[in-house]
Amino acid sequence: MAKLPKRTPVPGPAFIRLLARLAESNLASSGPALSDRLSEWVDWTRAVTLSKALDGRLPPAVDGPDFDAEEDAECQRIRAALEASIVQEPEPARPARRAVQADGGEALLEFTVFRERYLTHQRAMLGATSRLRGRLRDMLTRNSPALARLAEVDALMEQTLSAREHSLLAKVPVLLGVHFERLRDAGSDDAWREVFRRDMQTLLLAELDLRFQPIEGLLAALRTH
Repeated sequence: MAKLPKRTPVPGPAFIRLLARLAESNLASSGPALSDRLSEWVDWTRAVTLSKALDGRLPPAVDGPDFDAEEDAECQRIRAALEASIVQEPEPARPARRAVQADGGEALLEFTVFRERYLTHQRAMLGATSRLRGRLRDMLTRNSPALARLAEVDALMEQTLSAREHSLLAKVPVLLGVHFERLRDAGSDDAWREVFRRDMQTLLLAELDLRFQPIEGLLAALRTH
């Protein structure tokens, strides 16, 4: 029996590794230079702005609550609620036969439900993380000059990277559609649907981890001061 070729391990966060697996793709270990990759995210005008933020005037403190155990617990509660909404989501109902069209119309309708659910979760994650990130930055400005500087840099990083990040994450449902069709074509019974649901759930949880990375960094700074 011929042996299947081994896949090259994909470096990076779990989210990237999952995308590579679902796409059945081996990401090249070598590629554009780091400077070329960064230029896709940060143009020279943004780079100058970020440089000035490191040496410029500190942002003014914003009135509001200081960081404490209650605020920390609220951040964890929000993340747990987002995670629970992903894990506990019921299986979508199969489309009614009268709504089915020929040539795979049922599967198309079925994936549309999955796609809308993924987009709904993405919107919920974006809204929650954006609000949390801004709230934690406000708390940083009330803590110390060094943390106020961190707050300003984080705000600029969010402004600089968010457009490209959103553009890239918006392509995830497209990749899921390809994965859905591949599983459907290879499956002979309904077991493939459960595989797809698990894969989509795992990908959502990995995306949640990715979106919370900046927040975890801000929380770590607040917890140690």
